Amino acid sequence: MRDTIRESSLGQLARLLSCRCLRLLPYPEELDSFQLPTGLSSSASSPSGGVLLPSSKLDSADDLSKKSKGASELSFFPAPVGATTPSSSSSSDEKDLEAAATITTQTWDYSTATTPSMPPSQDTEVEVEVVVDWYSPTDPANPQNWPFAKKVWITTQMGLYTFAVYVGSSLYAPSEAQVIATFHTSPEAAALGIALYVLGYGIGPLLWSPLSEIPGVGRARIYIATFAVFVALALAACVVDTLAGLLVLRFLLGFAGSPCLATAGATLDDMYAPWKLPYVLTVWSASATLGPALGPVVSGFAVTEMGWRWSGWELFWLAAPVLILMSATLPETNPDTILHRRAARLRARTGRPELRCEADRKRAHMTPRQVAVDALIKPWQINALDPAVLYTTVYAAVLYATYYSFFEAFPLVFADMHGFNLGESGLPFLAFVPGLMIAVPGYVVWFRLKVEPVMRREPPPLYGHPESRMLPAVLTGFLAPIGLFIFAWTSRPDIHWIVPIIGLMVLFVGVVVSFQCMNFYISRCYPKYSASLFAANTFARSCFAAGSILFSTPMYKALGVGGGVSLLGGLSVLCAGGTIVLWRYGDRLRIRSRFAQSS
Repeated sequence: MRDTIRESSLGQLARLLSCRCLRLLPYPEELDSFQLPTGLSSSASSPSGGVLLPSSKLDSADDLSKKSKGASELSFFPAPVGATTPSSSSSSDEKDLEAAATITTQTWDYSTATTPSMPPSQDTEVEVEVVVDWYSPTDPANPQNWPFAKKVWITTQMGLYTFAVYVGSSLYAPSEAQVIATFHTSPEAAALGIALYVLGYGIGPLLWSPLSEIPGVGRARIYIATFAVFVALALAACVVDTLAGLLVLRFLLGFAGSPCLATAGATLDDMYAPWKLPYVLTVWSASATLGPALGPVVSGFAVTEMGWRWSGWELFWLAAPVLILMSATLPETNPDTILHRRAARLRARTGRPELRCEADRKRAHMTPRQVAVDALIKPWQINALDPAVLYTTVYAAVLYATYYSFFEAFPLVFADMHGFNLGESGLPFLAFVPGLMIAVPGYVVWFRLKVEPVMRREPPPLYGHPESRMLPAVLTGFLAPIGLFIFAWTSRPDIHWIVPIIGLMVLFVGVVVSFQCMNFYISRCYPKYSASLFAANTFARSCFAAGSILFSTPMYKALGVGGGVSLLGGLSVLCAGGTIVLWRYGDRLRIRSRFAQSS
């Protein structure tokens, strides 16, 4: 628990404010009793603090550095597999040089630089780099080695954080009628309160996702800084007196809350093995999906009695305690950031500026233009050139747009046709809960029995045949259009209201399973670009969702609820057919793709 508090934002602030001689919550490297782990050693003491090298005899450290001038770097923790460690009693100079060369070769494989074809001359001075890594395979600082209880606690915080942001999009929905009356505006303008919020958290990942991957920034700082702004904006939205101010605040709320969508999945990926990650991602995504569904239920009755501002107060009351909890107990999980900070502490202790983590080495050779291209241009290039990625982006956008169109369809069906009041008209969203209770356990059981055993014995990064993991989406893909057609054709005053609600439940089973399969497929087939691809996917589907909120009411009034939802059902049929194509021919697409992992 002490380590968790030290790594939290409040813990880091306490360390910053405390003077060096009274440093609060010290790291092991800052203690006088700190010693390098077994198998590592430091050079003889010197005013600068000494040189840190792989296990080798101390009295030959300087000679080894001079004789390995052809080596560009030395790995610090630990020597790579296959590297030769010189004996402290009988090693010759030639063995020392051979060991250094072996270490250099093994470490260079992880670098983006190019090994010179000819070794430099003996007179050429090459600076030696020492790469800081985990102290051992069981290093407690490595998120993969954290106790299970700590991982569960961080996962819980990610779920609460995500729910608080997502519920904010739909908490506003029951307030639309009173916003129209208060500000004397049109229904379309009032609906912008949801549309702009959704658009904001679609744009945000394009910025926050690349920033969170920078070792000097990390994920936790992004979470806390932006969520603090989110809480402040939520408070401002409760007291704003103009429609323009309200809409601007709603957009900024979505933008500030979007890191949970951009990088929460990456936080979970930091901690869990690839064959365990789908379980926690499924549970976490449930909190993201339930947020918009429960928003109208939470605020509907309150807005009826207390006015339209009450939905804003509910968002503030929910988000503020979550912010306090995260500030006190959410540690940094990005391994590159953890090693970046470790390298900084070791440089401060030893006085050796060449101590650097691998991520810093790689980024040192990247220009700002390269970073921007990888983060902003590459995802859209892959979408344009890779049919599998384009399909998943379009399918996710259609499903998301359909989901958010119901915020405009429900009042027309349950209030106008069946006489529900404002609070009651949000209750049909509870149909998504049993759908979730069917989809999540079913997917988890299938993954445990069929996929996890294969992934454990197959090599990374594919861990087996990725297309086979699309099978649940194939089997349940047509549930989405079936549910939509049930809702469309039974949304009539002469048919009991429970029937269209059953259609919603069927729809949601297909949506949840399809999202899980597509996201897992992309993350395994495009590991190098997965973060940027998910950011682009989020942007695309949020734009579709924002647009659907604005066009769905005119569409339903022109075509009727049955005609409008049937149109969306037809689009879902086409997308479900694409799932079959991806399952059957995805391996051929991967082989032809220059971006996908094909072996």
